[in-house]
Amino acid sequence: MATDKMAALRRTQMFGELEEPEIRALAERAIERRLASGDLLFVAGEEANGLYVLVEGAVRAFRESVDGREQVIHVERAGATIAEVPVFDEGPYPSTAAAEEASTVLFIDRRDVRRLCLDHPRIALAALKLLAGRLRKCAELVEALSLHEVDQRLARLLLAEALLRGSRKGDGVTLDIVLTNQQIAARIGTVREVVSRALNRLQQNGLIEVEGRRVRIPDEEVLKAYASE
Repeated sequence: MATDKMAALRRTQMFGELEEPEIRALAERAIERRLASGDLLFVAGEEANGLYVLVEGAVRAFRESVDGREQVIHVERAGATIAEVPVFDEGPYPSTAAAEEASTVLFIDRRDVRRLCLDHPRIALAALKLLAGRLRKCAELVEALSLHEVDQRLARLLLAEALLRGSRKGDGVTLDIVLTNQQIAARIGTVREVVSRALNRLQQNGLIEVEGRRVRIPDEEVLKAYASE
């Protein structure tokens, strides 16, 4: 099925306020790319010629250590833009990006983006707001990795997953963990074996209930308080 490029662009924070002629012209120049789960979109250090609009699916941005350990920086879903930073600083891609699942993206040449920012100041302001949000998330990631224990970082991830896919009843929420322990480890800055032990400790402390890959959070506020200590 053909991608509605104009609709995809309208869903983004960056291009959503463009008028019909501009968004149509941008859609005509956008290059569609389809990714299977695990496919790389780009690699950290590669020359960056533009940004991507995520039409459907999910893409994670991460950095990899010399020993192969992965640290996820952020995960984006439909309606997001990816790799805005090199559009403006003209540097290489700052991280590697890979599809979390089957995904469709649109590539927008950085010359087109910069031209639009010059012609439409509101796009430049939207880009600034978006980049400011990225900076805040990076600051939160640094804080979590440096100031919080693994159990607290896991609690924060479970709360985020509950918000995304949880089923609520009263004060509690139940969710099926779709991430593997290896994927969880990459998000919270640890290794797979530690994730298993951290899940057990959260359960022993009464903060969660675990049955296979299903987790129930009896009281979100209590877990939030623990995650923020």
